Amino acid sequence: MGVLSIGSMNLDYVYRVPHLVKPGETLTASAMETNPGGKGLNQALALAKAGASVRHAGCVGRTGEPLRDLLAEHGVDVSLVQTVDVPQGSAVIQVDEATGQNSIVIFGGSNRALSESRVTELLDTAKDDDVVLLQNEISAMGSILTGCAKRGLAVILNPAPYSDDLATMDLSSLAWLIVNEVEVAQLTGTENPDMAWTVVRNRWPQASLVVTLGERGSVCFSGDERIVQPAFAVDAVDTTAAGDTFIGYFVAGLQEGLPLPRCLARASLASAIAVTRPGAAPSIPTRDEVDADERLRH
Repeated sequence: MGVLSIGSMNLDYVYRVPHLVKPGETLTASAMETNPGGKGLNQALALAKAGASVRHAGCVGRTGEPLRDLLAEHGVDVSLVQTVDVPQGSAVIQVDEATGQNSIVIFGGSNRALSESRVTELLDTAKDDDVVLLQNEISAMGSILTGCAKRGLAVILNPAPYSDDLATMDLSSLAWLIVNEVEVAQLTGTENPDMAWTVVRNRWPQASLVVTLGERGSVCFSGDERIVQPAFAVDAVDTTAAGDTFIGYFVAGLQEGLPLPRCLARASLASAIAVTRPGAAPSIPTRDEVDADERLRH
C-alpha cells in the first residue's frame, strides 16, 4: 500500500501569548517563529518520519520552495508538488504559554490553486493499491473525491477544517474517517463516538472511524472492533500538530500492516511527544524516538 497525500503546505507564523486573544484585545507576544506547516505537509512528514512510503502532492507559492525541500529531506517523494505564481499559503497561530492550546487563522493562497485538470493528472499516477490521504485545506476536494471513486482508490479523510460542503461530496471511496471530537459532531451530529459510529456505518458502510478525544485518548471502530486507547500524560507546550502527527503515524501503521491496537498506541505516543515541543512540523518525532519510548512497551 502506497500513500498519495494530497494536501496543504503552509508557512506558519507562530506567536506565544499569555492567553488566546479576545475580541477587541491587544496582546504582546513573548516570542514569534516562522515554521513549516499545513495539515498536508505535517501528515506527509509524520508518515515519512514513521517510516512509511509517501508521495505528497500540492501547490507551493512564490516563497514556498523551502517547504518542498523540507519534505524531500525527510524522504517524502515531492515530484508531484507544483509551484504556482500566487502567494504562499500561510497560517497565523497563537499559542497559549500556560496551556499549550492554540488558535489558528489560515490563508489559503497557493493551497487554493489546485485545479481540476491537475487533480486528474495526480490521480492518474496512483496505483490500484494506493490510498489517498486528504484533509480539507485545499481546493478541488470534490473533484479529488469523485476521481477516487471512479478509479476505485481508497480514501483516508481528515475533514479539517470542517465545511458544510463536505456533506455534498462523494464519499463512497471512504476507507477511514479520522476526526476529533469537534469534527465528528459537525459531520455526524453527535459528539458521542459510539453514536457517531452508527451514523458513519449507515452512511458509509465501507468506512472505519477513528475519533481523537484529546486528554481522553482515542477510540477506533472498524467492522465489529471497538478499540479504546488512553492518552499518554504529558506537559503540553504546543498542541498545533498533535492531530496531524497522530494521523501520520496511524496511517503508517496501516501501511505496515500492524494490528489496530498497535497502530493506535504508536500514533497516540507520537502525538504525545509532539505536544511537548514547539512548532508544527518541527515537533513531529522520528520513528526511532517513538519506538525507544518505554511507555510503548506497557
